[in-house]
Amino acid sequence: MATTTSGSATQVSVRPFAAGDEAAVLGLVNADQLPGQPETSTAMLAEALAGSSPVDTGWWAELAEPVTEVACDQKGTVLGVVSYATRPGDGAGFVLWLHCREDQALARVLVARALERLGPRTVHTFEFASALTLGLEGLPARYRPVTRRALEAAGFADRDLWRYMRAPLPLSGLPRAVHTTVTNSEDPPGRRLEVCEGGEVVAEATIGLPAAGIGVLWWISVAPAARGRGLGLALLGSSLDVLAGLGADQVILYVDDDAPPGDAERDRRAANRLYDRAGFTEVDRLYSFTRHP
Repeated sequence: MATTTSGSATQVSVRPFAAGDEAAVLGLVNADQLPGQPETSTAMLAEALAGSSPVDTGWWAELAEPVTEVACDQKGTVLGVVSYATRPGDGAGFVLWLHCREDQALARVLVARALERLGPRTVHTFEFASALTLGLEGLPARYRPVTRRALEAAGFADRDLWRYMRAPLPLSGLPRAVHTTVTNSEDPPGRRLEVCEGGEVVAEATIGLPAAGIGVLWWISVAPAARGRGLGLALLGSSLDVLAGLGADQVILYVDDDAPPGDAERDRRAANRLYDRAGFTEVDRLYSFTRHP
């Protein structure tokens, strides 16, 4: 496939990823990394190319082997990359990840290429986290507006799903939870904190092992009967202490605050107030996209 990018005389062709493309693709991926994300390594790229991830493992296991292709200029320089796959269980297609230094013409070429190869089926994009990041489950809309526009131009509808937040460590002024036990967590790898009262777990949190000094708060929850006593803020303080003790100098988290009005089960307003009060700042909003044939 060849095309001419708008506003230039550069012709690009798309071909399968080859082993010699690793350095160029890593450069493309790392050019898009957000604050609070570690630099993508060769091992992380290899895992993504193989179609696995330490986060959203079950979703990745349902996919057929991914196809990864690169867009090159006439000199063979790699300018962009796209990875896509199908899900045999329901026939859906997925654009798993795409990077092109936010070049508008290249983004459109790569989206069109994936849609052409996936064929007439429902296609989801940026639906779950790849091994290229620490749990980034969606497209950061503010940091990558060109990719978002390319998807919308191709007929994709977006869904605003996640709030991506970050804070430096240590954070001062937070209380600490008492009667807290810390155990190992296997999925995801890290630590699990529990607060027990009367033999019952009334609050719990899961944190990820730091990577390049970056820790992840995966989950924090308080039992309904124990809410309104500041236990969530105290457990947050304890969780951040553990992360700092493991070597983290910053922490990230994700809030799935896409609940429709009236959905009390998934209402995240209290969680958002908790993190805002603690000193976290929003880095971006994460979007997923769907296109029906």
